[in-house]
Amino acid sequence: MDASSKSTCRVVKPGPTYDGKQGLSYFEGIAAETVGSTAICMHLLTIPPGGRAKAHLHKSHETAIYMLSGSAHTWYGDRLEHHVIVHAGELFYIPAGVPHLPANLSNTPCTAVIARTDPNEQESVVLLPELDALVEI
Repeated sequence: MDASSKSTCRVVKPGPTYDGKQGLSYFEGIAAETVGSTAICMHLLTIPPGGRAKAHLHKSHETAIYMLSGSAHTWYGDRLEHHVIVHAGELFYIPAGVPHLPANLSNTPCTAVIARTDPNEQESVVLLPELDALVEI
């Protein structure tokens, strides 16, 4: 990204997906890598039926999620001891540093818009493999 493109407005059309560290595929969106953002990223995520992420956290960065369609289960907390189901039309907030693991337990895809205060899509992802077995799906 050259310096001149950082100071202009940009349209990003979701195209190919990329595999995130969390084990899910994301549509390329707003990030330092695509538009030169410095304090935010926003992506589109579709979790296929039966899909789940790896347990992880985002070090020092908050996450806001808007569920467009379907519903997703998320386990969160130091030992993934809390559980919530986020349905289409609902928003979900994850504070910085909170371990979490989302999954789609339905037989239809679920899609969400995800925004974080980290401009680099994958930089603050910290995998927590020791927590993965705590959630049996």
